[in-house]
Amino acid sequence: MKIFISTILFSLLTISVQAQTFADSILIENNQRSFYFIPAPKPKAALVFVIHGSQGDGEVIRKSDAEKKLEAIAADENIFLVYPNGYKKYWNECRKTANSAANIENINEEAFFGQMIDYFKTKYDINAKKVFAIGTSGGGHMAYKLTLTMPEKFRAITAFIANLPDTNNLDCTEKLVAKPVMIVNGTADEINPYNGGEVKLGPKVNLGFVRSTDRTLQYWSSLAGYKGSPKMETMPDRDPKDGKTVEKYTYKSKRKPEITLFKVIGGKHDYPNDIDIYLEAWSFFKRN
Repeated sequence: MKIFISTILFSLLTISVQAQTFADSILIENNQRSFYFIPAPKPKAALVFVIHGSQGDGEVIRKSDAEKKLEAIAADENIFLVYPNGYKKYWNECRKTANSAANIENINEEAFFGQMIDYFKTKYDINAKKVFAIGTSGGGHMAYKLTLTMPEKFRAITAFIANLPDTNNLDCTEKLVAKPVMIVNGTADEINPYNGGEVKLGPKVNLGFVRSTDRTLQYWSSLAGYKGSPKMETMPDRDPKDGKTVEKYTYKSKRKPEITLFKVIGGKHDYPNDIDIYLEAWSFFKRN
């Protein structure tokens, strides 16, 4: 497959001298795939993909209040941030019955993410051994896919408000390589049901069935070789008025990748107030 890289680098906006946002694109299998990025101040930076949800794009996720906390520490932590755009606002992740164009046309996401990694390694000398992904909703599903199908390229991932596709709705070839995985799911989520079920985004968008959060956690923990119950701790209730509390469940061993779940009791298809999810994700990545 021959890859052509466009030369449309331009500045979109400036938050500070260190947080200038650029855009570029890569032609993959006749589709021009685009992305935004904020370069790190020094070479050998950790590369973090921030992956938007279904019906979104990279610019929208970059402007979210929660994500700005990660952007605020990026220069000091030497994090190279990348905000890829899905195909027609969706990802071809692992839900085989999803009726999005990305899934129906079987868009090659592995080529897209693999070529982005090569692009930033060549142009900016990022550390290819420190590549991470943070995904929200459909972006969480995309992060799962990256770990399932190309784990050799990713050090760890975090998935927000996303469960793995159910076994009869999974169409990815699993490499079955244990990796650190962090999950943040809400028990009152009507789009990504905590206890599993059908995922719908309105009357016209059906993304098929997903597993429960417990089964999703078990998949990753079993793959990592853990048995028994995880360690549980209650997180401080930083916003008593929001009606939500957070429990943290952790499988951790020196010889195994860490698997962590933040269970947001009362949480819906949104970000919780009691934890800074992007900062938690970065702390998780640093531990692993």
